[in-house]
Amino acid sequence: MKNLKDRILYEDNHLIIINKLPGELSQGDQTGDESLLDTIKELIRIRDKKPGNVFLGLIHRLDRPTSGVLVFAKTTKALSRMNELFKTREIKKVYWAIVEGQSEIKTERLEHYLRKNSKNNKVTVYSKPTPDSKKAVLEYRVLGNLDNYSLFEVELHTGRSHQIRSQLSFIGYSIKGDLKYGAKRSNPDGGISLHSRMIRFIHPIKKEEITITAPPPDDSLWKECLKFAD
Repeated sequence: MKNLKDRILYEDNHLIIINKLPGELSQGDQTGDESLLDTIKELIRIRDKKPGNVFLGLIHRLDRPTSGVLVFAKTTKALSRMNELFKTREIKKVYWAIVEGQSEIKTERLEHYLRKNSKNNKVTVYSKPTPDSKKAVLEYRVLGNLDNYSLFEVELHTGRSHQIRSQLSFIGYSIKGDLKYGAKRSNPDGGISLHSRMIRFIHPIKKEEITITAPPPDDSLWKECLKFAD
């Protein structure tokens, strides 16, 4: 895993937060490829000279082609308490998305109903409730327009699979590189231009507010987008 030590955004005795690269697996899957969960465990084992198995819990996931903030728990207490924060939506998550085209709308709240097909790992979006669908809510604002793209800032209010990718595509804004949801072409690194930019929560043990911001991937378009950052 490329420069993993340099991508640690936050660490204490309870949590470790990583800036995930596009293409990295959050946890193991059927591909058998190396995952961040296993690699961070090994990093901690060697660095801290820990005998035996290292405990590490994955609190949430990012799709493989997505980059950005990814939170792991180093203790069972932190894992259970962080899981509860996610369940009760006491965590603020903000994403950046580079989308194809330019938007005249500056801010919008989207409410749709999503149904996932596990066979092709793709979500279908509906305007009204349908059998087996789940409500999905997000808000976005346009941070700025580039020549052929726009930078959206997205705040999730629900945590559905492929939510940002499918909802933005449904209203006509496919994320750059996301062939599955309508992008014109792939990105050179095989990822998509969706980045988990910021997470904010009350530390489950220390009881203090934590805000973590992840720099976007190191490419020219993302660098250009940084001029729109608050």
